[in-house]
Amino acid sequence: MARYTGAKLRVTRRLGDLPGFTSKKAKSNQRPGQHGATQKKLTQYAMRLEEKQKLRFNYGLSEKQLMNYIKAAKRIKGATGNILLQLLEMRLDNLVFRLGMAPTIAAARQIVGHKHIMVNNKCVSIASYQCQPGDILTVKDAKVSKDIVINFLESPALSNIPQHLDFDKKTLTAKVLGIVDREWVALKINELFVIEFYSRKI
Repeated sequence: MARYTGAKLRVTRRLGDLPGFTSKKAKSNQRPGQHGATQKKLTQYAMRLEEKQKLRFNYGLSEKQLMNYIKAAKRIKGATGNILLQLLEMRLDNLVFRLGMAPTIAAARQIVGHKHIMVNNKCVSIASYQCQPGDILTVKDAKVSKDIVINFLESPALSNIPQHLDFDKKTLTAKVLGIVDREWVALKINELFVIEFYSRKI
């Protein structure tokens, strides 16, 4: 998506916690706007729209990118919603974030884009790169690259590294052990609603 430069807490007050978007917590859970205190029951469409927006903001996707991921998920055998989350979770920028090398997915995207991350000993600067089981992720052997990552590792946004990743903080080397399990997706979301939202568009 085009880089969002607005108030992040305004977004999280409307959509709830988005760990990949910001680690900041709103002081109030009240929805933004003049009528935020009035809890109106959401329509079926509004509920599905909110879940879709959660996915877009958390992973930093444009509408077109999200639709392409849904199309890709539908082509793979299995539950489309679960496969969609797997595709998003296995993006290189998300793995850098989940390893604690960056405070948000947007920050991880910058780290990848500035060529600080190696995959299987090759520099990869494409944030959407789809990692596979067996891939080895390392920090580029340069002082500036290591300093950036080490600084972020001191205060990771999420406390637990998911089970499909193995990370050696001393060598700044990680291995993708497998595909992420649904229970390890940090974002609280009803992925079925997202698929239903796009059901008539794709």
